[in-house]
Parts: sequence; structure tokens; C-alpha cells
Amino acid sequence: MALRDSDPADVGGYRIEDRLGTGGMGVVYLARSASGRRLALKVVHAQYADDDEFRARFSREVSAARQVSGAFTAPVVDADADAPHPWMATLYIPGEDLGTHVRRHGSLSPHRLRELAAGLAEALRDIHRAGVVHRDLKPANVMLAEDGPRVIDFGVSRAADLAPADALTQTGRVMGTPPFMSPEQFTSPNEVGPATDIFSLGAVLVYAATRRGPFDSANPWETATKVVEGVPELDGLPDGLLPFVRLCLEKHPKSRPSPDELLTLLREGRLPGPRPDPASPGSATPDATAQVRPRRRGRRGWLLAGAVTAVLAALAGTTVAVTRGGDGAPGNLPAGWHAWHRQSKDPTAGDSDSGTGGSAFNRCAATGASLVCAGDTLMATRFALADGRNTWTYPLDPTPSDNGGGFGGTVIGTHGGVAYVWGADDHTPKNDTDTSLTRYSIQAVRADTGKVLWRTVTGDGDKADGGDGSYAVATARGVVTVLGDRGESYALLDALDGKVRWKHPLRYSGADDRGACQLSGAAGRVYVLCGSFGKGYHVVRTSIAQLDPATGRPRWTVTAKGALSVLGESDGHLVLTDAADTLRTLTLLDVSSHILTAVKLSHAESAMSGVYLAGGTVYLTFTSGSVHAFSPRTGRLLWRSNSTVEQPGPPTATSTRLYLASPTGRLAALDAATGKVLATLPGRDDGGTADSTGPAGAALVRVGDALYVPYGLRSVFTVNTRDL
Repeated sequence: MALRDSDPADVGGYRIEDRLGTGGMGVVYLARSASGRRLALKVVHAQYADDDEFRARFSREVSAARQVSGAFTAPVVDADADAPHPWMATLYIPGEDLGTHVRRHGSLSPHRLRELAAGLAEALRDIHRAGVVHRDLKPANVMLAEDGPRVIDFGVSRAADLAPADALTQTGRVMGTPPFMSPEQFTSPNEVGPATDIFSLGAVLVYAATRRGPFDSANPWETATKVVEGVPELDGLPDGLLPFVRLCLEKHPKSRPSPDELLTLLREGRLPGPRPDPASPGSATPDATAQVRPRRRGRRGWLLAGAVTAVLAALAGTTVAVTRGGDGAPGNLPAGWHAWHRQSKDPTAGDSDSGTGGSAFNRCAATGASLVCAGDTLMATRFALADGRNTWTYPLDPTPSDNGGGFGGTVIGTHGGVAYVWGADDHTPKNDTDTSLTRYSIQAVRADTGKVLWRTVTGDGDKADGGDGSYAVATARGVVTVLGDRGESYALLDALDGKVRWKHPLRYSGADDRGACQLSGAAGRVYVLCGSFGKGYHVVRTSIAQLDPATGRPRWTVTAKGALSVLGESDGHLVLTDAADTLRTLTLLDVSSHILTAVKLSHAESAMSGVYLAGGTVYLTFTSGSVHAFSPRTGRLLWRSNSTVEQPGPPTATSTRLYLASPTGRLAALDAATGKVLATLPGRDDGGTADSTGPAGAALVRVGDALYVPYGLRSVFTVNTRDL
């Protein structure tokens, strides 16, 4: 960069030759010492020079950088934290930073990625041995030197052994760069330790391999949400680095390896000895709520509270004190939020909101500033998160006929502000006035505007399949769905245009009818489960195959006894349950080693209305309102409780609370550790009565402290959980 008229001619006796870049804290110059040595000299911005706290932070940066100067960092040559404009000079490292290199030249090759992983692990090993936590490891802070990567810029680092009373961490400030920050940097920034750099290492490697971060999203709110509770998008990462990166991106700090362990993994393909296993319900990798009975696919919709405030502050290069919500998470509400209740328009009755006919929503999902819901009479409808405005509604069949209608309708998932929705409508073939066929289709809809980006027919006729989580799974690449008039294939519908990018046959489709297959999604991965029939058409064993999202081909396949369905993923294990009337065991499948483990429940259970995995705990619900909680790792009964909610639907969990609602909108908040009922709200009659008499179909959705409760007929209300 060319020097500007306002740039100094020299700083601290070092001649300024060029600009290298500008960051949130200051300007970095190329300087030269009296002996001719080239230096990278950082001068803080003028507006920070009079800020005593900032000077303290800069002084800490200098101290940290001096401690870790070595082969994997830029050694400190000189510094003056007390100068009118504080500055620090480090040895200049020729080459590009990783972010610039990837933008200019594309992703690194597998060989260079492995070298980068090893180099950064060595760098973090030395940094942590010096008692320092970097806290802002990102592509821009990784220099690609000829002899390997160097870690630079300790602007938000702190000594690992600083006491909790440190004034610069005491208020819960959020520091770092959001796409590469660890979950604890958002939720408990004053408790950040060395493991946070390991998480950032995993995110940096994903960026180097794919030109995007593992948690990229359309806005800061969604980025922070994904970091804290979402699953990383690892498509395009070489298979050889998948175990390395997955371990780095574990949500719980104690589940992440040390730099030495990572180096052993790279060198020997294994970790050195057994690793500790955090067993608390909140420590497992959060996963979407899944259920087995009734056969609807729920979703744990709680989102990071306070993410918008924290992230916007971080993006601006400042810090912010984070308030804490009632359940222990940072607290915040969507911008402009107030308590509201709304009923969507009935597209079959013009603009009437009479609430006659139809059914309840079976799924809602939040993305951006939108809540998108679908149900038996609707393909999809949108409510504004802040005030509930029902800005658009689509019927299942835009051109209904006298002998045809529509049924189905569900939200498959959301990604980057787009909602993928499924529906089925009846139609009459040409030249046939008596026959009515069912047509299944998937649409991609812009959540904010309702613009349909594409619509793809996935099947036609009474033998086609579609509708819930057994038939379609949303991914970053698009939608993996069952395809064909007989459900004979599965395929990827591209996120951009809905076109089929790859297609493969389902194993048990055909005339012999000796088995059945379904799709399942968990922790960002897609699985094909195929059950093999024995006598009496009972499923006697199930094969589970994890798909490669780029090709659709199985990465691996294992077979287990029984008719298994996926509940979700917890702590690196796929949790499956048998669809028998009495639940006696859970099946755990290690997604890395592919080892199957049968976990016997301490108490056999029957007559459940639903089985779910939420927040690392398996919950069984009953129409009476009872809820039973089990540990999926041990099978131990954790607690039983009467939630006071009749016919509860899929639960929504945080690390400290469990929320359930009835079809009429009666709401209960339970202590996740004990099952104690902490608060309740009565049911409502302002949404009409749905045709269904079964349990509530749609899981509650949580965005910050705002909880959205689907109820009644096409209706939603929202409450502030801090008021419960």
C-alpha cells in the first residue's frame, strides 16, 4: 500500500517505508532499522491513544508477544506502550497472510493443508507453553512464510494464568473475529482458555480448504448462532483432515485436544491414549431435536442470546459487556421485538383470518429476521420475528380443482436466509377427469421476501414419497431428497437452482419389497438408513450409511440389529433408537471409529408419544404430560417429571432449561438438571382449534431470549424467556 501524507516518516527511530495494512487497533507499516533489517511496525489508531484501558490492552499485547517470540511467531524487536501513539515492531515476515493467499489463489492443496495444520499446532503448543492464549487466530493472523506458517498479532491475547479478577476480562467482554471465535468466547468470555485457540485452528483450516468458514452465514446474528450451537459445514475438507478438524471444533472446551495431541493425530493417525469425556448435558455438541413417535421431524430452535450485540461490537473492533439471560446464556431479543401472537392467513379463504379448517403447523424454523412455518394447509408462511407480521403465505396447491386439494407442507430446513419447504398437492392428469394423483415438490423460498427461487417436483403418484425428515434433509449444498415416482432414488437438489447434481438408487426399492430406506440428518451430515425385512415384514436389521455430500456415495456403512431411527448426534456419537413399542436400549454409533454400542436403559419405557434428543439428553414424552430424561451415554434415568403440559410436542432445550408446549399453547419451563417445573403459561383459545387431536407437532423455536410457540390453527405466540 502506498504511504499517505498523514503517515509518519519514522516511529521510534525506525524509518517508515510502506503501509502493510490497517486493522481494528491500528496501522501496520513496513519499517527499516538502522542496520537495514525490515520490520512490521504497528501503530495504534489515534482515537485509542487517550484510552487508558486500551493502553493497558496494548501493553498486554506487547508482553504476550515477547513471551512467545520463537520459530512459529514474529519475534518482537522493540515497542513503546507509553508513547503518544503506542507502537510495537516485530520482525517482518515476507509472504502473504493466509486470508489474502486464499482469496488470490484459491484453496490450499491437501499436502499444504496438512503442513498448515502441523505448523499451527506447533505454534499453539509454544504459545500455550508460554502461558498465553491468542484468542484471535484467524486467516489474517497467519503468515505463510517460506519455512512454515507464523502466527502474528496478539492484540486480544491474555496470559492464561491471569486471575479472574483481571479488570480487562471481568465484565464479560467479547473479543475476537466472529467466524473464527469459539463458543465460549460468546457465552463466557471471561473464562476463555487455551482450548479456544484450538477451536479457531479448526475454523482456519476449513477456510484454507474451502474458501469459507465452517459457520459462515448471511449476517452476524446467524454466524454467532452457528458458532455456539450449530454444526460446522465441512464439505470440501479432505477426508484425512476430517478427524483433526472435528476434534478442534468440539463445542465443549474440554472435548478439544491439546496441540501435542493434534500433532500425534497427524503423525500417527490416532490420539495418544483415552480422552476425558464431559458428561454434563450441556457439554455435548448441540444437535437438532429429533423424534421417533409420532413420525415428524422436530427441531431444537434455541439460538444464541446476545449474539447480535456481541458480534456487531466485535466486527467494529470494540468490546461489549454481555448481559446474561434467565437460563444462564447471554441475553438479548431480536431488534424491535415485543410480545405478540398471530395467526397466518388462510390461503384457501382469500384474505380471511377466520381460522376455519386446516391443521396446526408441523414445523417452524428461524433464519435472519424471519420465522417460517408450514402445516397441512400451507406450503409455508412467514412471520417477522420482531412483531409477528405475516408478510407472505403460500398454499400447497396454487390452482386447486374440484376433485383435488393439497396436504402435507413442512419446512425441511433453512440455510443463509433461504427456507426449503416441501408440499404435496392433488392434481388431475390431462384427459382424465376421474383420477387424482399426488405430486410432491420441494421449493426454495427467500425467507424475508417470499420469493420462490426454484421448485422441483420430486415424485408423482401414490407410490412417491416425501414430507418429513425421513425423506428430505437440508444441507449447505441444497436438499438431499428421495426422488422418483416410486421413491426409487435419492438425489441432491442444488441450492442455487434446484437441479439434480447427483442421484443414486435406494437399495431396497423394487418389486421384491423386502426392505425400506429413509434419509436422516444429524450434526450437518446426511445418512441413509435401510431396514431389511424378516418374517411378517418386521425389520430385523438396519444398515446406516453416511453420505459424502459432494458425490452422494456412502463414506462408510455399518449394520445393526433392529429397526433403528436416528435421534441425532451427541458427543461424537449418532444416537439411534428402535421403533419397538417398548424402549429398552439405545444404540450409539461412533461417527469416527464406526463402533456400535448398545446402551441398556435403566428403566424400560412404553406408551411414549415421542422420543427426542435435545441438548445431549434423551427425552421421552407422554400424552399425560409426563417427561422422562435419560443419559444417552449410560442409559441412566436422570429424572421424571409431570410437566403439566398435556400432549406435549417436541421439546426445546438449553443447557439449563427444557421448554414444552401443548397443542393449545400451554407452555412449561423445566429445570434441565432436575425436571422441576420452573414456570408455566396457560393455553390459548385465540388461534382456533386444529383438526389434529394428537400431540403438538412443531418444536418451539428460540432466538436469543425470544421463544416462539406454534399452537392452535396456524398460530404462533412469543414470550421473553427471562420473564418466565
